[in-house]
Amino acid sequence: MPATIPIPPFEATGVLPPVIGSTTTPGSQAPYRVSLVDVVRRFSGSEERRAILRGFLAYRAALHAVGLIQGFQWLDGSFAEQIELLEGRPPKDIDVVTFPLSQPQRIHTTQVAELFNPQLMKARFRCDAYGVTPGLPAYAATRSVTYWYALFSHRRNRHWKGLLEIDLAPHEDAAALDVLAELERGS
Repeated sequence: MPATIPIPPFEATGVLPPVIGSTTTPGSQAPYRVSLVDVVRRFSGSEERRAILRGFLAYRAALHAVGLIQGFQWLDGSFAEQIELLEGRPPKDIDVVTFPLSQPQRIHTTQVAELFNPQLMKARFRCDAYGVTPGLPAYAATRSVTYWYALFSHRRNRHWKGLLEIDLAPHEDAAALDVLAELERGS
């Protein structure tokens, strides 16, 4: 997987910038490839946000438990904005699209499909969770990525914004949980 970058600062509009620097420099446009630990550090400023992060990390553990360990996730929604300033409220959940590189062989597909049921995952993990089927033909894969990018890269008022990408692999999850626990103890 490509290297990560620091999460860019919010724009004056309360959202992540869609582009940093030159529009022609690879890695300067969203989705920004960032570390999971940085996401926890950056977006854990309130009890509500820490609860959402705890749910998100539990959601990732559920994905890993069924064998989804290769790929990436896009993170967005009000959780990745300064929604407290924009709308005077905390985020309710985190929007997540998972792009697994392969379908796990050892788990029944209905178990995997359940993990991409937004209503169930919101109730269980506070994640508005979706997944892209691995191994789609090129045209279908392109249409799927285009759909999610178009949806995630704009607010409901059509204001363009940035989004985040993290590795699906579990290599940072224990450290992210440790950081979250430390932040919870300090609050």
